[in-house]
Amino acid sequence: MAQEVQPSQSVGVVRTPADLDLLMEEVYVAQDKMRLLNQEQVDKIFHRAATAAAQHRVPLAKMAVEEGGMGILEDKTIKNHFASEYVHSKYKDTKTCGVVDRDEAGGFEVVAEPIGVLAGIVPCTNPTSTTIFKSLLALKTRNCIVFSPHPRTARCTIATAKIVRDAAVDAGAPENCIGWIDIPTVEMCNTLMQHKRASMVVATGAGGLVKAAYSSGKPAMGGGAGNTPAVIDETADIPLAVNSILLSKTFDCGMICASEQCVVAVESVAKRVEEEFTKRGAYFLTEEEKHKMGDFILLDGDRLNPKAVGQTAEKLCQMANIEGAPKGVRLCLGKIKEIGPSEKLSHEKLCPCLSFITVPDFDAAVEMAYVCVRYGGMGHTSCLYSDQNSKVFKDRLAKFESRMPTGRVLVDMPTSQGAIGDLYNFRTSPSLSLGCGSWGMNATAEGLSVKHLLNYKQVSERREHMLWFKVPPAIYFNRGILHEAMEDLQGYGLTKAFIVTDQAMKSLGYVSLLTTALERRGIDYDVFADVKPDPDDLTVMAGVERMKQYKPDCMIAFGGGSPMDASKIMRLVYEHPEVTVPELYTRFLDIRKRIIKFPNLGSKVKKLVMIPTTSGTGAEMTPFAVITDSKTHTKYPIASYRLTPDMAIMDGDFVQTMPKGLAAFTGYDAYTHALEAYVSMLSTDYTQALSLRAIKLIFDNLPKSVLEADATARENMHNASSIAGLAFANAFLGICHSIAHQLGGAFSIPHGLANALVLTQVVKFNASEAPTKLGTFPQYSFPKAQRQYAEVAEHIAIVPKDKSMTDAEKVDALVAAMEKLKEQLRIPKSIQEYGVKEDDYMAAVDDMALRAFDDQCTGTNPRYPLVRELKMILTDAYYGNIRNYEIGAE
Repeated sequence: MAQEVQPSQSVGVVRTPADLDLLMEEVYVAQDKMRLLNQEQVDKIFHRAATAAAQHRVPLAKMAVEEGGMGILEDKTIKNHFASEYVHSKYKDTKTCGVVDRDEAGGFEVVAEPIGVLAGIVPCTNPTSTTIFKSLLALKTRNCIVFSPHPRTARCTIATAKIVRDAAVDAGAPENCIGWIDIPTVEMCNTLMQHKRASMVVATGAGGLVKAAYSSGKPAMGGGAGNTPAVIDETADIPLAVNSILLSKTFDCGMICASEQCVVAVESVAKRVEEEFTKRGAYFLTEEEKHKMGDFILLDGDRLNPKAVGQTAEKLCQMANIEGAPKGVRLCLGKIKEIGPSEKLSHEKLCPCLSFITVPDFDAAVEMAYVCVRYGGMGHTSCLYSDQNSKVFKDRLAKFESRMPTGRVLVDMPTSQGAIGDLYNFRTSPSLSLGCGSWGMNATAEGLSVKHLLNYKQVSERREHMLWFKVPPAIYFNRGILHEAMEDLQGYGLTKAFIVTDQAMKSLGYVSLLTTALERRGIDYDVFADVKPDPDDLTVMAGVERMKQYKPDCMIAFGGGSPMDASKIMRLVYEHPEVTVPELYTRFLDIRKRIIKFPNLGSKVKKLVMIPTTSGTGAEMTPFAVITDSKTHTKYPIASYRLTPDMAIMDGDFVQTMPKGLAAFTGYDAYTHALEAYVSMLSTDYTQALSLRAIKLIFDNLPKSVLEADATARENMHNASSIAGLAFANAFLGICHSIAHQLGGAFSIPHGLANALVLTQVVKFNASEAPTKLGTFPQYSFPKAQRQYAEVAEHIAIVPKDKSMTDAEKVDALVAAMEKLKEQLRIPKSIQEYGVKEDDYMAAVDDMALRAFDDQCTGTNPRYPLVRELKMILTDAYYGNIRNYEIGAE
């Protein structure tokens, strides 16, 4: 056995605030040295200090009992051993220095740094074990610590701190890594907690002291009072329950704050529980003795009598003048009828005395346990004894844990030993300072551990996000391809097709071409031809009602963008009626992290087929659908890759008779798709190649397609539209579409025309080399739009690829080519020229700017717009003004 130690202090006796100032400066110097230690050095210090504490466990326990006059030497020895051995075992391999976690691919690491000088407050109930515990945690985390002992047990606390400090210094820790107040007082304790050199308070003790720690102006970690209920239901193993409670409540004379305070027994087993307690050396107080014991343990109603704390049951009976208890009694129990001020034994008792209450059934037991916790033990500990193999156990545990406002909910274990962790469940961390969370006005509901004594720095290296390229699984193209595509559709075993179209397609006879192809292959069909331009939520719901009646196994959208958009949402709502259309309007910053998650599709409608009859929207390739809110008349672009069609049929025969105006507007829409996708923040090599090809096809073929209705040009435009769709399905769009959605909603301007009326201004806005704000996305490192627009101009051969022109000049050449294209297509140069009245427009422009800012397409625009800048673009587009949009432009 190690020799008993005497306290000493290298910096002199600390008894006044001035002395404490000197000590704290010494420790502060040590802290600077401490933080420079590496993990190997720290682990050596931690090991040597834990070893020294364990070797002195018995003499320190003896000192604590003799000096404090509380508890049992043998049990305090176990606590000292636990505080050294179990804490060392738990954290010996824990990284606490430098990089403690690293994701190389993700470019992310976590660096652990010490908190600084800790103010350690030590209780008289567990003076040596608490000092060992906090010292070891401090050393493992490279924190220095200064202790304020309880005046009743100052000598053994200081002796413990010195043993650990000397071992740590001998192993390489700096001098004064651990300090203490030699002559502790309340004033000195408060001075320590509030000291400018203290970085955190780590408090264990009475409620008033812990509250003072949290009020010190410093970060604080502390515990709270316990009033632990132990529920014993009718399925419980009675000997296990009773002996566990005896083990816990008699351990060190019940001074661990997690020890049981009230046994709540279900009536059907209460007598057996009582008999088991009596058999094992416990004594049930008479009614008179119960009041005597309560009056002795509690003073002034709710204040613990210091003379009762940590005394044996036999001595308690002697001091309370209870003569009926047998000699050597282990535990006293008082039967109570309720929990509250009228029953003093229902209060927390840091001694081997329990209250005992009988309840009718399990539900009543849970409620009684809840009342017990509420009466002085919020956040601390609760315990359930129940047969874990019974059919009712899981339900009962769920009810118990849900009702208990405690940081520790224990099952079938002694609460003193179970709550401190690691002994009865290896997943719980060992701790001698048990937090009570917000229930008990504490910072944490966990037991104090190394993680609470570290600052964690998150080091993040710039990384580009994972990108994607998602397209329809099957794409058919060439004129006259419809019949061959229908053969493949038949091959999937589909029998009932729901055709979504509009009245124009039906009246012109185009739908009959499709239905004939279906009939030849034995596929039944139903035609929903009520889709109008800019379909709204009411159209969607009308289609869903038809689908409920028909019960299709496939859908075919036939027509322009409106039938295709409507069919995507119809399928979604038909398969998932719990989804509401307004939910789908929810915007997202990142499609992978959106709040509203779209469900999987295909459980009822096996295939969604798109057959476009216009060349512009690209909806047959995309995960997007634009739906108008019937109440606000606002257009909402809805996006989810779950909406991506299963099959796209690009049959050029269906676009040969498009009116010139429609061909012009949809063609310019396709151009807008390709151009916005090319400069989008999400554009990639995959999408940019498609964008450039689509732009080249459009510039080469759109004039002939519109002005001459050239068959080859129209087929090329049809393919260009789909290629652009493939690009923006993965790169997304920008503010041209954000604004166009508002123009369509407010003034019924056809979508493709709306794009054409504002795209020139958007190009000039995006081409700034010094934008007011840049979009937020890691792969978008600097303004690129000007160079990208110049690349487009080079690709369509309107400017040379050499450096004879600046990029800004090339952008101007592209803008001029766009304006010339609009002139060729007889597209108005401005919104005013289109015929929108100035007063009406200007009255709506503020609202349109705000709505455009909130549009889903805005987030991927290369230049992040301010609302006032969107208003500038809207105003310039109205008058047809073309200018630069540099910082400060108005």
